[in-house]
Amino acid sequence: MNDLRAWLLCAAVAACLAGARGEAQPQLTPNYRDADIRMVADQVQQVIGRPIIIDPRVRAQVTVLSNAPMSPDAFYRLFLSTLEVHGYQALEDSGGNIQIVPDANARFGGGDNYVTQAIVLDNIGAPNLVAILRPLLPQSAHLASHQSSNALIIADTPANVRRMLDLVRRIDVAGTQEVEVIPLENASADEVVRTLSALNQAAQAAGGAPAIQVIADVRTNSVLLAGAGLVRVQMRALIAHLDTPSAQGGDTRVQYLNYADAEDLATKLQAQFGSGGGAGPAPPEGGAPAISGPVTIWADAGTNALVINAPERIRQDMLAIINQIDIPRLQVLVDAIIVELSEEKTAQLGVTWLSANDQGDSVLGVTNFSNAGGGGILGLAGSAAGDTPNLSAIAEGITVGVGRITEGGTSWAALLNALRGDGETNVISTPQIVTLDNEEAEIRVGREVPFLTGQFTNTGANQGSVNPFQTIQREEVGTRLKITPQINEGSGVKLVIDQETSSLSTSVEGAADLVTNTRTITTTVFVNDGEVLVLGGLIDDQLFETERRVPGLSRIPGLGWLFRGRKTDRKKSNLMVFIRPTILRDATDARFQTNSKYRYIQDLQRELAQDRVRLMRDVDRPMLPPLPESLVEPAPTDPPAADGNQPR
Repeated sequence: MNDLRAWLLCAAVAACLAGARGEAQPQLTPNYRDADIRMVADQVQQVIGRPIIIDPRVRAQVTVLSNAPMSPDAFYRLFLSTLEVHGYQALEDSGGNIQIVPDANARFGGGDNYVTQAIVLDNIGAPNLVAILRPLLPQSAHLASHQSSNALIIADTPANVRRMLDLVRRIDVAGTQEVEVIPLENASADEVVRTLSALNQAAQAAGGAPAIQVIADVRTNSVLLAGAGLVRVQMRALIAHLDTPSAQGGDTRVQYLNYADAEDLATKLQAQFGSGGGAGPAPPEGGAPAISGPVTIWADAGTNALVINAPERIRQDMLAIINQIDIPRLQVLVDAIIVELSEEKTAQLGVTWLSANDQGDSVLGVTNFSNAGGGGILGLAGSAAGDTPNLSAIAEGITVGVGRITEGGTSWAALLNALRGDGETNVISTPQIVTLDNEEAEIRVGREVPFLTGQFTNTGANQGSVNPFQTIQREEVGTRLKITPQINEGSGVKLVIDQETSSLSTSVEGAADLVTNTRTITTTVFVNDGEVLVLGGLIDDQLFETERRVPGLSRIPGLGWLFRGRKTDRKKSNLMVFIRPTILRDATDARFQTNSKYRYIQDLQRELAQDRVRLMRDVDRPMLPPLPESLVEPAPTDPPAADGNQPR
């Protein structure tokens, strides 16, 4: 082996000398088995005739087998490949010297055959290419991205750098793909783009064709395509297939509505899509007005359906709007609580005097204190004189009379009247109403009361007959609740409320007819679902004190109260109005509220049914029928566990 190596060395030296003299270079057939890489480098140095500097860290045993001769240049390239296999690099400086260093230090060695290149990208993000190009470079190479300048930085041998540069240039042209605009005649651009996007995503997830951008231009009803040429051809074929007339035939469609009102929606669609030139078919009798022009809409109230005649793309827009409007709406149960508490107290005390002549038919002097019950003293005096008793002249409370009624002298009488009255009122009204979201609802509970508005008398022209008559106007007295709820995001409810409560008042002094008390609230509030909010109220506290007396005599010390009448009235009232909305989100909520109210009335009827109908023992009291089985909530089959949790 040593002799062979020596022969190869001599052959290499001879070849170099022959090349220097212009003679033909001999061919070399190198063969090494576990040879020291330093010895091989020394032989290469003698063959190529250039200095080789070996890093102290370069240590390896190499094996090179060849069965064909090669030139010195090929022998040198074989040596470079051997170095790369063992993790070393040969760097060439400007002086022609060759440095052999480890791969990890190759890019810092400063050799002329290890370069750094910055590649600025135009269409693709530099960070996206790092993951693609990194596996294609040796471990010793450096690859990084500079995001602000969108550039790749590569440090490697000139051959690898040139290879990466060519590859990047081929990839960077993908962003300059052609954009096609495809106008549609029948289909809606939004619907076509939605279908193609779903297909494109499915193909990408399955690792199929490269991605393609599909965008809809609603204004021109066109589809924009951007992507590889072959994929665009496939997409154009799909768009041509989708842009065909509807399989239903013609441009007319009947759309049945489940929740919205067809006549109301037809008017709104008419305002949305306007009219074109020319007249469309007239709607049948009873239908809503149609849109004139190529787009016509009319409503059939009997089936709550819309008949739409329009091009496909306009019809698709209409159907998209209809599907978002024709949805079940929430309901709101509104409980109004009207509470009125009032207290009245009255106290009066007074003395009334009467003096008459000896015949009793002429009054000499009298006092009349209406607040002391003295208005009936004349009637009582006549009763005492033997006339028919007038009991209506007796005032409320206790009346005590003293006096002297004679036929031969002056008669006199005195009445002492005392009264104390207390009254309390506790009224609670709870009107309830259920309505759809954003729909006005009203409930009225009351009675009509006649009020006298005038009196007239007609005299007959021929017979002189008199025909008196009165005019009466009826007014509603009771409770009225008008409300419009609006459910906001979450559980809040905006309420527009118009509430009125009226009742007949007790007789008022000086009033010509009946008097009504009216309490009205008109407001807009926001309440959370199930919470109670006070709308308003009134706290009224009144005190009236009245004193009537005889001048002079009422000032007599000790006896002045005998010529005086006093009355005190105290009225105190408290009125409060509350509101509580409950959102009925589904049939379960509505069923629960219905069951609770229905069973409440049933329980009241059962209590009354315990007593038989008086005087008609064979007659049953009317009762509510049982709830339908679909509204009865099923009872739990298993009892709760001991820890309070429901069994699984």
